[in-house]
Amino acid sequence: MAAITYQIDPAHTHAQFKVRHMMIANVRGEFSKVTGSVVFDPDNPISTYIKAEIDVSTITTHEPQRDEHLKSGDFFEAARYPSITFTSKSVTASGADGFEVTGDLTIRGNTRQVALSVEAVTPEAKDPWGNLRRGATAKTRINRKNFGLEWNVALEAGGFLVGDEIEITIDVELIRQAA
Repeated sequence: MAAITYQIDPAHTHAQFKVRHMMIANVRGEFSKVTGSVVFDPDNPISTYIKAEIDVSTITTHEPQRDEHLKSGDFFEAARYPSITFTSKSVTASGADGFEVTGDLTIRGNTRQVALSVEAVTPEAKDPWGNLRRGATAKTRINRKNFGLEWNVALEAGGFLVGDEIEITIDVELIRQAA
């Protein structure tokens, strides 16, 4: 079988994040518009190629004032850097239905290599409209300061307002494109 090209379905794909707030609890948020493509060969999955783009303006933590602050120059500087991008460089098998995808993640103009742990890659299934779909979940952790997200406030009792480590989970649904 030849490689199959899929488009990321933005209506059914979300990039979620979690970060420690005031060293007490986690704040969760998500970007609701993820686009891109995946070239996948079921007979040779390590040849997979992924290119994805996240629209920074779609960030939500369910707190409008915080969302505006995250879009500002203190964090993502969305007016200047409207997208977060990921381009895969290599794929290795990991377990029965998983992969480690290494690639370049660019946030706020800073590019670093990251490894995504991809799991739960589903077999193709036909939707009610005749499209073939596939899904997966990818996870990673990054240090936000490596991507120029350095704003913070020292707390009176010690520590900082925003944690440095960000846990990222991407739930993706793909639509097979015509050959």
